[in-house]
Amino acid sequence: MSAEASEYPEVVRVARDLIRFDTTNWGEGRSRGEREAAEYVGAYLEALGLSVEYYEPIPRRTNVVARVAGRDRSKPALVLHGHLDVVPAVAEDWSVDPFEGVIRDGLLWGRGAVDMKDMDAMILTSLAELLRAGEQPERDIIVTFFADEENGGVEGSQLVVRDRPHWFAGATEAISEVGGYSIPVGDRRAYLLQVGEKALVWMRLRATGTAGHGSRFHPDNAVTRLAEAVAALGRTSWPVELTATTRQTVAGLAALCGLDPADPDAVADATGPAAGFLRSTFRTTSNPTGLTAGYKHNVIPDAASATIDVRTLPGQEDAVLAQIQRIVGDDVVVEISHRDIGLEVPFEGALVDAMVQALGRHDPGIPVLPYLMGGGTDNKALAELGIAGYGFAPLRLPADIDFTGMFHGVDERVPLDALVFGQRVLTDLLRTY
Repeated sequence: MSAEASEYPEVVRVARDLIRFDTTNWGEGRSRGEREAAEYVGAYLEALGLSVEYYEPIPRRTNVVARVAGRDRSKPALVLHGHLDVVPAVAEDWSVDPFEGVIRDGLLWGRGAVDMKDMDAMILTSLAELLRAGEQPERDIIVTFFADEENGGVEGSQLVVRDRPHWFAGATEAISEVGGYSIPVGDRRAYLLQVGEKALVWMRLRATGTAGHGSRFHPDNAVTRLAEAVAALGRTSWPVELTATTRQTVAGLAALCGLDPADPDAVADATGPAAGFLRSTFRTTSNPTGLTAGYKHNVIPDAASATIDVRTLPGQEDAVLAQIQRIVGDDVVVEISHRDIGLEVPFEGALVDAMVQALGRHDPGIPVLPYLMGGGTDNKALAELGIAGYGFAPLRLPADIDFTGMFHGVDERVPLDALVFGQRVLTDLLRTY
């Protein structure tokens, strides 16, 4: 092993290796593909003595699975899963090459450092620690790495669940990303454990009008019609509506910082950089993300379209869609390009207890609260098989880092010591649950 290779803990080296695979996914079938990253993961698992299976239903959209035998195979299996794709990164906007895996200032920088090649590395190295020591996890672990999560799993987990359901035989629970990390709460710290996800509805607004010369008096303008609809929807302030999970979140945070839980947004503001992320979990959001219209400066086009990312609270999808049509008006067509389900499971049970206890052994006395994630994960696909999903990628973070803002952000990075902490907690969980 080279001096450079041995300089950092294995979890850091593996995360860096994974970042160096450019697995950019633009969505709608445009992707560099996950094949090389999946082969790296597969080779790593095979070196641990595991039997690996690949599934590539669409060229280069590669999924990989292995099953680790547990000590007590009568217990239901646990799925430990990650995704290998990442959203695009505009290199000119970054202070480092987003696919170089730069280590600087005690942090690992690069696209995927937070979402979610950090957790992928924690999964791999936690299993390695157990198996190299001749140990077994408490129960069977089905370790899976999916393609296309950043496109809703259309060419990844959805096809795996449809075509390879036997991969998950005997499993009742799953662990993946975006939970188990720490946030500041006033002058204290707490961990958020993800027990739910908002529903995702990706839509396109379409407006039509009459084409004509750009110099004309022209009230039937598709661009104007679309712009009015996009502005109205983008400026809509959806009301706060707490679910069973977010009521617990707000109550727990309010108790820690001495605020009135009757004002959830004020409570969220006490969490510093995490406030925006948490506030999105209390309400529906509808964010315009793209505009397409026209082909020449002096030509009024006859059509214009916009993409909108809508995230609703679980069970509110139909009501929100009806409200959106009222907001944009009947002369704008709403087309659904992708829709999935919301999830919410109770913050209780043996697995939840085990995750809370594992964090407590490594960071004693710090409270763990449930939360509903504003985004989504491949847990939604696994839910089709009756598998309850949780977010538990444990990271102990400094109070001043805008961790949640780095999801899909510029200069994405994760502290090296947080990666090491997470790997230890995850290994502990696998030994004991």
